[in-house]
Amino acid sequence: MNWILKKIIGSKNDRDLKRMQPLVEKINELDKEYQRLSDDELKAKTPEFRERLKNGETLEDIELEAFAVAKNAARRLCGTQVEVCGHTLDWNMVHFDVQLIGGLAIHKGMIAEMATGEGKTLVATLPVYLNALNGRGVHVVTTSDYHSQRDSEWMGHLYKWLGLSVGCLRNQMPPPQRREMYLCDITYGTNSEFGFDYLRDNMCGTAEEMVQQKGHAFAIIDEIDSILIDEARTPLIISGPAPYSSTQYQELQPAVARLVRRQRDLCTRLLQEAKELLERGEEDDAALKLYQVFQGMPKNKQLMHLIEDVNMRRLLEKTQLNMLKKENEKAARDLRQELFFTIDEKGHDAGLTDIGCAELNPNDPEMFVLPDMVSMMAELDGQTDLTPAEAMEKRRAIQEDYALRNERVHAVDQLIRAYCVYEKDIDYVVQDGQVVIVDEHTGRLMAGRRWSDGLHQSVEAKEGVKIERETQTLATITIQNYFRMYDKLSGMTGTAETEADEFHQIYGLDVMVIPTNRPIRRVDLNDQIYKTQREKFKAVVDEIKEAHARKQPVLVGTVAVETSEILSRMLRRENIIHNVLNAKNHAREAEIVANAGQPGAVTIATNMAGRGTDIKLGPGVVYLDPKEVESKEFSLETKVNGQTLRNLLKERPCGLYVIASERHESRRIDRQLRGRSARQGDPGVTRFYISLEDNLMRLFGSDRITGFMERMGLQEGEVLEHPLLNKSI
Repeated sequence: MNWILKKIIGSKNDRDLKRMQPLVEKINELDKEYQRLSDDELKAKTPEFRERLKNGETLEDIELEAFAVAKNAARRLCGTQVEVCGHTLDWNMVHFDVQLIGGLAIHKGMIAEMATGEGKTLVATLPVYLNALNGRGVHVVTTSDYHSQRDSEWMGHLYKWLGLSVGCLRNQMPPPQRREMYLCDITYGTNSEFGFDYLRDNMCGTAEEMVQQKGHAFAIIDEIDSILIDEARTPLIISGPAPYSSTQYQELQPAVARLVRRQRDLCTRLLQEAKELLERGEEDDAALKLYQVFQGMPKNKQLMHLIEDVNMRRLLEKTQLNMLKKENEKAARDLRQELFFTIDEKGHDAGLTDIGCAELNPNDPEMFVLPDMVSMMAELDGQTDLTPAEAMEKRRAIQEDYALRNERVHAVDQLIRAYCVYEKDIDYVVQDGQVVIVDEHTGRLMAGRRWSDGLHQSVEAKEGVKIERETQTLATITIQNYFRMYDKLSGMTGTAETEADEFHQIYGLDVMVIPTNRPIRRVDLNDQIYKTQREKFKAVVDEIKEAHARKQPVLVGTVAVETSEILSRMLRRENIIHNVLNAKNHAREAEIVANAGQPGAVTIATNMAGRGTDIKLGPGVVYLDPKEVESKEFSLETKVNGQTLRNLLKERPCGLYVIASERHESRRIDRQLRGRSARQGDPGVTRFYISLEDNLMRLFGSDRITGFMERMGLQEGEVLEHPLLNKSI
């Protein structure tokens, strides 16, 4: 029924776009009118608007005029130069009609979804200029310090010409300077800079010490889905040194390292026994051994290799499901108790077993077992021969012993997690003698951030670097709760529609999909699915070689630092010159991305390349007629030399080729990576390469795909691809 209604009256998005069309036409009429004004007369519009607002007019009353002034100013700046992050750039931007629509949507408190390369940075200048006129301040929130500095200098060229002041928050900036930045009409910064300033303000003794003195009027968030959805529950924490010591992690680390080695040896033996049982046809007994290995070392390389076989994978999955049944609870518990510890990979958790406790301290296994404090207290209450003072002393001793054991057990569990769940160059890197977390959503280093509850100290102990003292929380707020304090909130992104319901329910924000200025000319090829990662990586390198030979620029997206380095080594063996952009060398991000569209360029990047910086194509990368690329009528279905552009690009690819080495858990991050190709109507091609060994397939893999492979009898090196499988994944 909904589908029929949409056909008749259009979707809500279509109706919103139609309603805004007359406003866009009015802005363009005013823009023509303002072209008759001198520069000084146009600049005088800013104080005029401010005066009108003081006299009782609202932002809605001056909205269209302010947008026209900003557009007119952008046109007048064409041909001028601006210094941005140490580079001199030519200003050559004037707002398109679709950008005016985006600006109107943002001002009305909506999220503007705009495709990559459609000029989101310029779109923001319209609502920012308008809302800065009332003197309450506008906060523009970016995804990194680099983008804050870049956008404040780049777009600041326009704001300053119009008479507005612009500030930019930087890490390590002292409070007096931060206060100055907040007193500007427009303030750029990352979400953590704004959030931590709010927390510090709450710890100030007087109002004069606070830096956010204008309050929270209006925030425009760039890449709003990344900040309000991916990082929504991330707590911002100001901490101080804890009163207790962190030496236990250092003291317990050698014993836990030995325990992990013992578990590894045990799992290797269990796997060998499972293989022998399988050879004898004793499948049920073999399945129990595989179950034990999965519970004890889920990332065991031999186990992962074994379950590449569809039958083995199914056998393990069937056993896991059986062990969850109520009647098998005891059997499952007994099997786990034969291990030294158990790992819950999905829950990122670990726990000691009885034999693990005995292994850690044979003389006193109870040292790592929590006593039943309730029973002990009840027993104490039953001792009538004790004086009140003696009873109090015994109660205190029981509590202290419990606290000490609890701390010790917790430290061991965290050390096991550090060894068996958190992987170097995937979850963190070691840099300058410090453990630095890698953001799973962006691939960027999260310098200064630490895991809580002793996990960070455990990873430091594992890596043999200096163990920093444990901290205690002094003030905290989640990113979600911080941004809900703003009177008005809006933003922009390339991928919000998939989370539209969540934005509406949690933040009261509607998503408006803004049409592209030119048709999207990107061909998304079918996913290629292989049995093993080795086959997949070889196929990726072969595809890169082919594209490199025809001088087509390639961007290879990876989920982890480790994957980017594996592919880099393979490309070096093939003598293919390339750049690697990951958390270890993020300082060169702007330079690497700027050259990624040149003929024959090969760039390997983690998720960090999916955000905020356009890849401009070099000369000769596109063989199509420039007039066709400029045309707004030229789409993938347009005929070129007797065949559609879609089929032509499949046969003779051109533009940026985005190759993804695996699927991310978040579908939106995959869409962002795809969106790096085919900006502003350029042609482009994308493809995902997947193996059954990938974490996503291993943890959440669909039986349908493994079934396909089994029925088709695929051998090593053979590939599976079909449009239906793309949707299934």
